[in-house]
Amino acid sequence: MSKLYFYYGVMGSAKTAQALMQKFNFEENDKKVWLIKPSIDTRDCDNTNFSYENNNKIKRKISSRIGLSDYVDVIENNVNIIDLFEDKFWNFEKFDIVICDEAQFLTAEQVDQLKEISDKFNIPVFCYGLKTDFKTHLFEGSKRLLEISDTIREIVCSCKCGNKANVNARLDNFGNIIVDGDQVDIGGNEKYKGMCYSCYKKELKKHDKDK
Repeated sequence: MSKLYFYYGVMGSAKTAQALMQKFNFEENDKKVWLIKPSIDTRDCDNTNFSYENNNKIKRKISSRIGLSDYVDVIENNVNIIDLFEDKFWNFEKFDIVICDEAQFLTAEQVDQLKEISDKFNIPVFCYGLKTDFKTHLFEGSKRLLEISDTIREIVCSCKCGNKANVNARLDNFGNIIVDGDQVDIGGNEKYKGMCYSCYKKELKKHDKDK
């Protein structure tokens, strides 16, 4: 079972909810789960969503749209995840499972580190995240996950037209599509919408006419 899994879907496809439900199911079977997420995702980071541990490290709370929530270890982009995992391991936090939310924000090197953890410690590592950005380009983390994951599964979500959504459209405050900007602009349903490619192209044409 020592595999690296990548579950991807568009915004609104309940990725976080599935990650948290999976964590709950493993824990119901007496498995110890290490839940992590990259620090670049700053949603749910107000003061009420932090927890101070005995070692003074901070955990951030993640929440799904359906109301599920839990605390995670925050991973900075310069952190070696193997070192962090081994530090916990030798301090008697022997995890059976690793689950990473928002995995698209990992560096390629960190994805390699998760693969190494799976192989070295013979445990499964589950990554949940987006595949592409609002311009339909791969994120660094998702690109590497597609390259080296043992199992890749899409979390299917529908566009408003009924077709499968596969584009993460970025919207302005008025609901109009945005095609310019940095790859990373953290937000939720107020800023992003999953669409099928056909609806996305129609919105792009409207954008071009409005210029």
